[in-house]
Amino acid sequence: MSLKEKYQKEAIPALTKELGIKNAYEVPRLLKVVVNVGLGDGAQNAKTFDLGVAELQSITGQKPMVTRAKKSIAGFKIRQNMPIGAKVTLRGQRMYDFISKLTGIVLPRIRDFRGISPKGFDGRGNYNLGLKDQLVFPEINYDMVQRVRGLNITIVTSATNDMAAKALLTQLGFPFAKSSKAGGQDMPHQQAS
Repeated sequence: MSLKEKYQKEAIPALTKELGIKNAYEVPRLLKVVVNVGLGDGAQNAKTFDLGVAELQSITGQKPMVTRAKKSIAGFKIRQNMPIGAKVTLRGQRMYDFISKLTGIVLPRIRDFRGISPKGFDGRGNYNLGLKDQLVFPEINYDMVQRVRGLNITIVTSATNDMAAKALLTQLGFPFAKSSKAGGQDMPHQQAS
C-alpha cells in the first residue's frame, strides 16, 4: 500500500477520532516537502557546486532550484547574488514517495538511530528535520562523494498546531523518539552522614 493510500484509508479515520474532528476535510494533510542543501563552499569551486546539485537531484528525483546570497558577507567570501545552495519543493506523488523512502529506508540507516526529535515543530504545524550527511540515501554512490553535506528537510502540513501535525506524522510512520525525563535530575541526592 502506498503512503497516499495509507493516509486516505487509515490515517484520516484515525485522526478524526484522535483529534475529535467531525469533517473529514478538516483532517491535517501534507502540503509539501522542501529539501534544502547549503553549498557555500562551492561558490569558489563550480565543480563542487554542480556535484552537490546533482546529488540533491538524485535524492529527490526533481531538478533543484539554485539559491543565491541576498547580501555580501566578506568574512565568508560571499558576494551578493552568488550561488550558495540548492533546494527542491516536492508536492503530490513525489512528496509521498520521498516521505515513504525517508521513513522506511533513510532514517533506519542512520547509525545509532533512536527516533527523530519531537522538538522540530515550528508552532504552526510544520516539521523541520536535519540530516548530518547525504550518504544515508540509497541513491548516493559513496565513491563519488567529494564532500559530506548536511541537508534540511521541511515538512509543511495543513495542521494549525504542533499536536495535530505530530499526530499526522505519527500516523504516516515517522519514528518520533520517546521523550524521557530521566536525565539524572530525578535521582535523589545522597546526604553525607
